[in-house]
Amino acid sequence: MTKSENITWHHSQVSKEQRQALNHHKSVVLWFTGLSGSGKSTIANAVEKALFDQQIGSYVLDGDNMRFGLNSNLGFSAEDREENIRRIGEVAKLFADAGVITLTAFISPYRADRDKVRENLEADEFIEVFVDTPLEVCEQRDVKQLYAKARRGEIKGFTGIDAPYEAPLNPEITIDTSKQPLADSVKQVLTYLADHNYVSLATADEN
Repeated sequence: MTKSENITWHHSQVSKEQRQALNHHKSVVLWFTGLSGSGKSTIANAVEKALFDQQIGSYVLDGDNMRFGLNSNLGFSAEDREENIRRIGEVAKLFADAGVITLTAFISPYRADRDKVRENLEADEFIEVFVDTPLEVCEQRDVKQLYAKARRGEIKGFTGIDAPYEAPLNPEITIDTSKQPLADSVKQVLTYLADHNYVSLATADEN
């Protein structure tokens, strides 16, 4: 529900399908979710680079980066987290309409919030990527010492410590970065995209 009145949705003269045809690939939102330190941003950026190297249009919406601008007025309460994901979902939808492959890297701890983003997109435009890295591994990687601060009570509402993380029930892709190297995680995502006809990837022989 919008607060604005007397507004009308204006349709472009160029359709999403026409943009996809121009780009030679489908548009889709790859929604990376998992604990802080699980590897979401690392994988998302590596996948973006791999797609770019094959001349496939993509863009990463990173959790921290978005809080510097669009979501700079939001904190980490349950309500602010919900609004954070709602806004990113709307941005991701615009990117999908532009024919771009969008990779989002957000903890997005609440299942209902992620489901709302999925429902706001076309049936085949949302791919949930659960970066299912164990908490103890995420803590070991934490160069910012956020987990340590949370355990000492210096940070309140930290996901995985004193705030919940609701794991996806049926993610399209599940990755455990404690069990495979980055290159294998990237290949797993690219293979899914190719197998489900989102993109056509060049083979080693074609490069």
